[in-house]
Amino acid sequence: MLKEFKEFALKGNLVDMAVGFVMGGAFATVVTAFIQGVFLPLLAPIMGGIDLASIAYTITPAEVNAAGEVVKEAAVVELGNFIAAIISFIIVAFVMFMIIKGMNNMKKKEEAAPAAPPRQEVLLEEIRNLLAKQS
Repeated sequence: MLKEFKEFALKGNLVDMAVGFVMGGAFATVVTAFIQGVFLPLLAPIMGGIDLASIAYTITPAEVNAAGEVVKEAAVVELGNFIAAIISFIIVAFVMFMIIKGMNNMKKKEEAAPAAPPRQEVLLEEIRNLLAKQS
């Protein structure tokens, strides 16, 4: 059983998939950092100074006791973070689409190259052509 598991775990496809997951996670982290640190701050002046990350809707405000301590947290819908996540998803999905499209194009080029016919067929064709010339 251990031998079978080792063969399964070390198959090329499984290892490739694991590498893909790690690279995808790292890429998603980079895109999120780009959205939060570069894209949204550049977008804020265009939108009249509105910071997308700060857009939130408070459903119920926080309850504070007489001492100023928060008794019950506020129920807040953070729309800005959701919008940033959607932008990140679209960027990651687009990049993955382009990668897959490029891989598919490369596969089509490989499949397009026909294999050379067997040597016997080439010889038979030459014999046929010589016989056709003689008659």
